[in-house]
Amino acid sequence: MSFDKRVALITGGSQGLGYATAALLKEKGASGLLLVGRDQAKGEAAAASLTGDGCRAVFVPVDLADPDGPERCVAAADETFGTLHAAVNCAAATFRGSVWDSTAAMWDEMMALNVRAACLVAQESAKLMVREDVDGSIVLIGSVARHGGAPNLLPYSASKMALVAATRNMAFTLMRHRVRVNMLNPGWMDTPAEDITQRRYEGATDGWLERAEAVQPMGKLIKPDEIAHTIVHLCSPESGFLTGQDIDWDQTILGVAAEPRPGPELGELPPGLQS
Repeated sequence: MSFDKRVALITGGSQGLGYATAALLKEKGASGLLLVGRDQAKGEAAAASLTGDGCRAVFVPVDLADPDGPERCVAAADETFGTLHAAVNCAAATFRGSVWDSTAAMWDEMMALNVRAACLVAQESAKLMVREDVDGSIVLIGSVARHGGAPNLLPYSASKMALVAATRNMAFTLMRHRVRVNMLNPGWMDTPAEDITQRRYEGATDGWLERAEAVQPMGKLIKPDEIAHTIVHLCSPESGFLTGQDIDWDQTILGVAAEPRPGPELGELPPGLQS
């Protein structure tokens, strides 16, 4: 993959998946990276670590839940670099709420950040890409929870499903302008934010990650640098005219073995093939 001399905007770019994506974009030749987040100290440290070897990284402190936040971060990309080739939306709210306890405030906050902000960043990015007549790519980070999710992920699952329609709508509108829009849906991922979420909402204690990974089909949770390769592929010209796609990136298969049971259906080798 190549992202040579191109510029990208990454929301949630100071840690986890956003930072892993930014680091790989730099490795693939990016000349400019605009990182967006709320923690200024962390963001500036991330930008400093990515600056060098022909790449300039800049952090912009923006709360994307603010109505004018998305426009301000894309305007910063325009002011700093004068163009934009890719926009990746990794920022998201992940708090818990079920049919029994989700409040109006929770719904408003979740939809403001996960849907409105993501779509407005995409809209403003597309305008800059079209103005500069570049082959652009927008990647929205969804979740496999958009298929329904766990009981305590009601507003979150709904917000990610809304992005499916937004992805297809924007992809169709922008394809004749050579701007592609795709959505990538990670499964359970090992990030600093996930550690906080597990401890805050699920009562997790030290060692939760090792215990969780021990029962996963592949023996681990998704690592940010693994899925970053798929994101960078979608950002790069190597993904051709792939657009309007809603791609699951997980170690579960929808509709298959919903209730895990021991035996060959979970990949256990028959006795004759065991070493």
